[in-house]
Amino acid sequence: MIQIGIVGCGRIMAAHLRGYRLLREAGVDDFRITALCSLSEDEARMYLRRGQGPPQRAAVSRFAGDPLAVADEYLSDFQDDVEVGVYTDFRRMVAEAPITAVNDFTSHALHHQVAEAALGAGKDLLTEKPMAVSVRAARRMCELAESRQRVLGVFQSGRYMPRSRHLQWLFGSGHLGRLQLMLIGSVGARWAPNLVVADTPWRHRRLEGGGISLDVGVHRFDLIRALAGEIQDIQARTVLVEPVRWGRDEQGRPAGRVECDAEDTVYASFATVAGTTGELTASWAGRGGGTMPGTGDVYYAALGRVSGEEVAFDDGTTSSLAQLYERECPADRKLGDFPLGLADTFALAQYEWLKAVRERRPPETSGRDALASLACAFTVLEAALAGRRVGVQEVASGALEAYQRAINEHYGIA
Repeated sequence: MIQIGIVGCGRIMAAHLRGYRLLREAGVDDFRITALCSLSEDEARMYLRRGQGPPQRAAVSRFAGDPLAVADEYLSDFQDDVEVGVYTDFRRMVAEAPITAVNDFTSHALHHQVAEAALGAGKDLLTEKPMAVSVRAARRMCELAESRQRVLGVFQSGRYMPRSRHLQWLFGSGHLGRLQLMLIGSVGARWAPNLVVADTPWRHRRLEGGGISLDVGVHRFDLIRALAGEIQDIQARTVLVEPVRWGRDEQGRPAGRVECDAEDTVYASFATVAGTTGELTASWAGRGGGTMPGTGDVYYAALGRVSGEEVAFDDGTTSSLAQLYERECPADRKLGDFPLGLADTFALAQYEWLKAVRERRPPETSGRDALASLACAFTVLEAALAGRRVGVQEVASGALEAYQRAINEHYGIA
């Protein structure tokens, strides 16, 4: 039995509980959540039992498909056969709770600290993205997991999205030939022009792992790597368009001024080792409405193009990406992409991590894999600061960490 202690009962907790509930409903019964930890005991008790404890906070997002729009999920919805301990100190939870594994859903700046406690105590770990507040911290996490022979997974949920799986199959199958060009990004969506992202002020503070490069860029580069292989180099510019952002009260009125020092806008040009090139633009700013390339992210290949959900071939025929996948993807590949008929991104990521724990192997989005995506995001920041094109390996190896120096010094990351 995999006994899980969860650290961090914040805005994303409901989506994780929904994923675990869907796993249980699909017949996965060899895990139990046996401990919850949050800075506030009330925050943890919000999620214990339906009809008891403090009321849960309203979902912070209104956007369909956003995990931050998930609410009204409780542990009691899918397990009632174990006592669940409640803690306010994650180190105490790791030391005392009946757990064999830890899920870390805390803010970016805590990931390396929770990992040190959990992995150091011999617990397997699933941590949220981005993996850590610096490349050096993430590298230490990997080294600790390997030295203790623990399973370290990172919740790169974007990898498991249906569209991501469809794209991975499409470009891996050769239907469109070699991937050549990418245009990826959006401006002026969701939190524009000056809302506090996900009602979490730390996302706008450099020392706390804030900024769009780490929050959104990690997702983007993770998918780019999955589709086109490792990234060779990046040239970038980052901008702070809105130095002041605002929270919202329950009536939607401005409430809570936040001073920002982390970038809210990024422009990055990249090239992969295999020769694919592309542009990534992302911004939490922008007034007057949202903008994206084409009908969504655009991928050009030797035999056609994908724009949003449309696949256009050189011979003039078109298909929706989802329909093409359903029609032509082999059955065994579909089963691997969506085991047990699961389609929920969180359930799929959790299923893969649980399976890796059982089989004592790295999960698909392992610590080392996530470190590579994190290094790409930090290469954006290092390249913008250096004013030149920067090789990802310069950053991954620690040879260049000028942007990260203050972060490492602040947290004592040697």
